[in-house]
Amino acid sequence: MDQLKFKFSQSQSFRWVILILTGFILSVNYYFYDAFSTLKDQLMTEFGYSNTDYGLFVSFYSIPNTFLLMAVIGGLILDRVGIRRTGFVFVGFMAFGALLTAYGASHYYSDGGAGYAFFSSFLPSYSAELKMMLLGRFFYGLGAETSIVVISKILVKWFKGKDLALAFGLKVGFGRLGTFAALQLSPRISEGGTHLSTAIWFAAVLVLAGLLVFMVYMLMDIRYDKEIQADNIQKEKEDFSFKDIGNILKNPAFIYIALLCVTFYSAVFPFMAFAPDFFYHKFGFSSIQSGEITSLLPLGTLIFTPVFGFLIDKYGRAASAMIFGSALLLIIHLSFAFTMFQPHIPMILLGISFSLIPAAMWPTMVQLVQEKQIGTAYGLMYSIQNLGLFGFPILSGLILDISNPGNPDTLNYTPVIIMFATLGLLGFIFSLLLKFEDKKRGYGIDLPLNK
Repeated sequence: MDQLKFKFSQSQSFRWVILILTGFILSVNYYFYDAFSTLKDQLMTEFGYSNTDYGLFVSFYSIPNTFLLMAVIGGLILDRVGIRRTGFVFVGFMAFGALLTAYGASHYYSDGGAGYAFFSSFLPSYSAELKMMLLGRFFYGLGAETSIVVISKILVKWFKGKDLALAFGLKVGFGRLGTFAALQLSPRISEGGTHLSTAIWFAAVLVLAGLLVFMVYMLMDIRYDKEIQADNIQKEKEDFSFKDIGNILKNPAFIYIALLCVTFYSAVFPFMAFAPDFFYHKFGFSSIQSGEITSLLPLGTLIFTPVFGFLIDKYGRAASAMIFGSALLLIIHLSFAFTMFQPHIPMILLGISFSLIPAAMWPTMVQLVQEKQIGTAYGLMYSIQNLGLFGFPILSGLILDISNPGNPDTLNYTPVIIMFATLGLLGFIFSLLLKFEDKKRGYGIDLPLNK
């Protein structure tokens, strides 16, 4: 009878179940991050936010990972104490921060709920609602980035040497599914601001559901590891040394990928946070129409990223894919800045760019670092990425306020879009340098990942 007992460790399909579970966690993470982009005008009306205040709210997500290096610390913890404990703590932080943000935007809080008097007692130039939401955004960011590092290591654990780029492509697709859902649902739930608090609470409850799903993953992962140990094929763990951080940073290819990462994501995520408002002011679309157009980007990545991941697994050419994706990003932002082309096609093309680079960049890390360092390497990548995710939303808001004195009804976004195009140009340069470094050192970045 024992021989008939199902074993996770002997099931080829089990890893795809793991991918679905972790994909859900990633989806709700991205849903909450992007749920506010279509609510920008409503937040400004409800709480009196300026463009700079909104940029600060978006940027606060990145403070723990930029200035406290929590993604790096989370990666170090991950490599030392393992996936389950690290994931539970940081997904827990993510859920707590999401709930705290929703509380700060609730009528119960603004009517004098717990903490309102305290947050009203300092920094009077900022509203009590903004300060509570900033605190929630801080804890959400504290957990969210390291949870993505954890998910990345989970995929390396289950897919290394077989369908790794496809798995990362599907991972990206799950994230974009969350973004797509947020852009579609958030303005509809809010109904022009009538149910703004409900829209934010809905996003927060989804993140809480992500914590419950991670607990399910933990139970399955515990059983798997017990089966591996019982079969005497548990890999011997290697001690991690802090010197490994220096070794990672001495690798020129890692530096070029990290620089590509920060410039590329800084040209996309902050743009996404402002895109619905940009489409409203430049093309006159409503908030729902603007959200639908913006959602073409995650919809495109949802479709294309797994396809590109499959092709990179089979045929390689990851470095070339990053070069092409960076060039496409630059062209699209120049089009937004200097033409009146309707944004539908450019957003689809931006989705292709946003599929090519992540599908190639993230799985490439296994070519550059040892598996014992993978959590730390991803943590470093996300911390460097968050430098841009912190700075550029604030800079975008400041540029808007400075270039549009008096906050007119029609904002001129051209200076902001030129900034994003410049980031695209820098990303293109770094992808070329990565290609040259790969040819020089022979890392095998352009080789197929499937063994």
